[in-house]
Amino acid sequence: MRLMFGDDEARGPRPLPARRALVDDVYDAVLGLLMDRVIEPGARVNIDAVARDLDVSPTPVREALTRLESEGLVAKRALKGYVAAPLLDEVGLRDLYDMRGLLEPEAARRASAHLDDDAEIELAESVVQMRAASAPDEDESFRNYRRFIDEDLHFHHLIADRAQSPLLSEAIVRLRAHMHLYRLNFRHDFEDDTVSEHERILDALRRRDAHAAGEAMRAHIENSYERLGPALARRSANASE
Repeated sequence: MRLMFGDDEARGPRPLPARRALVDDVYDAVLGLLMDRVIEPGARVNIDAVARDLDVSPTPVREALTRLESEGLVAKRALKGYVAAPLLDEVGLRDLYDMRGLLEPEAARRASAHLDDDAEIELAESVVQMRAASAPDEDESFRNYRRFIDEDLHFHHLIADRAQSPLLSEAIVRLRAHMHLYRLNFRHDFEDDTVSEHERILDALRRRDAHAAGEAMRAHIENSYERLGPALARRSANASE
C-alpha cells in the first residue's frame, strides 16, 4: 500500500536503526521514499507526516531535505515547501549522460591506480549480487530489481571513491542519484547487459589498466543511454498523443 504523505492520517512509526548519526539515517529513509515513489515526483513533501512515519522530530527531516535539495532531488517552493523533483525529460536525461561520460571514465582511470584488495573483492561481490538479482523471480521481482539498482549504485560509487578525488566522487554521487530515481520509475530489461559491462570494467581494474578501465566505463555509459533514452522518447510520444 502506498503511503500518502499529503494527508494527515495516523500511521504507525517506522523505527530507524541507531548505528549511525540520526540525520544520516533520516536522509537514507527520505531518499528511499523518493526512489520508491512513496512520495511521487512533483508532489509536496509533508515534513510532519514524514517525521511521524519515521518516528523522529521534524528537525532531522528538514536537515535531510536540505541535503536532498543540494543534490537536486527536492526543491523548495514559496508557499508550498519542499516538493519532489520531477522525472527527467529527454533533454535532462541526455545532459545527465553527457556529464556521466565526462566524469565516470576519468574516475575509473584514476581508480585503477588506487584499487586495493578489499575494494576489488567488494566490486566482485557487487557483480555477483547483481547477477543474482537479475535472475527471473516472479514473486520477488520488485525486491530483486531494487537490490539490483542498489548494487549498481554501490559499484559506481565505490569506483568513484577509489579515484581519490573528493570533488570528482561527490559530483558522480549526485549524478547517480538522479539516474536511479529515473530507473526506479521506468522499468527496463537491461540487467544482463549491465552486469556484463560491469564485469568488463572490473576486469580492466583488476589488471590495473587505466586506459581499458576508462574505455570500458565509457562504453557502459553509452550503452546505458541507448537502453534508456529511446524508452523515454517513446513514453513522451505516447503521452503527447
